[in-house]
Amino acid sequence: MPKGVLVDLTRCIGCRGCQVACKSWNERPVVKTAVSGSFENPPALSEACYTRIRFHETDAGANGLPVWSFVKEQCLHCKEPACASACPVGALVRTEAGPVVYDFDKCIGCRYCMVACPFEIPKYEWSKAQQPWVQKCTFCAERQADNLSPACVKTCPTDALLWGEAGELMAEAKKRLATGRYVQHIYGEKEAGGTAWIFISDRPFEEIGFNTKVPQHALPPYTWASLSKIPVEIVVFSAMLGGLAFIRNRGNKGGE
Repeated sequence: MPKGVLVDLTRCIGCRGCQVACKSWNERPVVKTAVSGSFENPPALSEACYTRIRFHETDAGANGLPVWSFVKEQCLHCKEPACASACPVGALVRTEAGPVVYDFDKCIGCRYCMVACPFEIPKYEWSKAQQPWVQKCTFCAERQADNLSPACVKTCPTDALLWGEAGELMAEAKKRLATGRYVQHIYGEKEAGGTAWIFISDRPFEEIGFNTKVPQHALPPYTWASLSKIPVEIVVFSAMLGGLAFIRNRGNKGGE
């Protein structure tokens, strides 16, 4: 059965332990960032940051005190990923277990996946001129293969992240919504046809930075319709990229 994660935003305290665990497990480089007067750091997802905590504050709640909300950002691992359908060489694919994984050796650097993703998740390694790759959360596919929870889930001290079978997580989310403490919407249940990561919140999702205009249906059929209209010049260019990628990868293997 495919696995997923239920994110209960009412339980997130913004400790950013998940950020540290993700960076450590995936061996992402440390990048110097500037604090910009916000809790958020780094300011956005990047090739070096697969997950981060977004911060939202309102002026005052019912008791007159500021209201803080923390939101975990990462790839949502769509059940029918647009990024995979847009990739002309199959460098991105969704596994039976749920993670949408990336094959570095197949990638030709066309970056169609970045355009196709409705959540703007995949990032390109612009800093690497010789061997740039697309980077994003892998849902710790290698840990899941060993029946281990994702590193971020393992680290969360408040159980804001619940890992398990997708059907059981959806049932748990609906059970919590029935208490009346939450907005009556499960983000990820229908967005983009459904995602492995689902969210529940006590604040409207549009107020805490979620894209609430994502279509409520799977996107691959529309991706193919769009790709079919790509000019032949772009197709030829993609073929050239593929040739360069082949030469690059052959050179890498020869140097091993």
